[in-house]
Amino acid sequence: MTLGALVVCLVLVGVGANLWMVERTRGRIGHQPSQCVQAPVGIVFGTSLWSRQGGRNPYFAARIDAAAALMRDRRVDHLLLSGDNRTRYYNEPVSMWRELRARRVRDVDMTLDYAGFSTFDTLVRARSVFAVEQALLISQAWHLPRAMFIADALGLPVEGCAVQAEAADGIWRLRAREWLARLGTLGDLYLWGREAYFPGPKEPLVIAAPPRVSAQAVAAALALHAKEGAQAGQALSGQVPSSQGTPSGSTADEAGRADGEKDASEPLSATDTAPGSAGGSPSSSAR
Repeated sequence: MTLGALVVCLVLVGVGANLWMVERTRGRIGHQPSQCVQAPVGIVFGTSLWSRQGGRNPYFAARIDAAAALMRDRRVDHLLLSGDNRTRYYNEPVSMWRELRARRVRDVDMTLDYAGFSTFDTLVRARSVFAVEQALLISQAWHLPRAMFIADALGLPVEGCAVQAEAADGIWRLRAREWLARLGTLGDLYLWGREAYFPGPKEPLVIAAPPRVSAQAVAAALALHAKEGAQAGQALSGQVPSSQGTPSGSTADEAGRADGEKDASEPLSATDTAPGSAGGSPSSSAR
């Protein structure tokens, strides 16, 4: 009977914690990039590039797409890419940096936080290390209530931008884990006084002036890039007639793209020569 009563109490506390966090943050979450509020900094929470079932992780892709759209629309002026980099072979911030770079986000508009080992660590470091004073949190809708609750407890003013992702296998496990994580958050904040794993020295963000190119021009350039990529793929597969005067696999555009890909990938090898990565310090900015 005692054990049963304890289980019932834990369930009630867990339900209460979840309802509390959801209700406190419900009116501060936008569910489309166009609905999200403007903020000087957008914080993108790291997750694996690949899913356990194989293939690209749709939750990673959704966060990247939303972050790029927010930058393109100037709803945020700078992106803090915070994730796990415990080993040289797993680097969430660099994966995000590569993907956003491919979407025409400038290097000066991104800072990499290599010690965002958890939601809690990311938000503590955003305030204490990177001197963020106001932010837009970019993540899935089921993750944002806990992240925003932590930020509120830390005194960091935030709003949420819920990203959209296609349905994926195992979503029930993620939601169940999040339900338990919300309960654990209460202990982190109010019972055992959790601290960030790696506090790190102060590195205030430097927010660069916005680009002179309009958002419409950037969107048009991305559309043109996608169209060229599709044409190149057709040429390589022999679907483009040779009468167009372009030998398959040897166009100047393909060479230019290859050079661009090389430039983007060379500084980010497995040993990660991005700032702070190779030197063993998990805290650094990439500009």
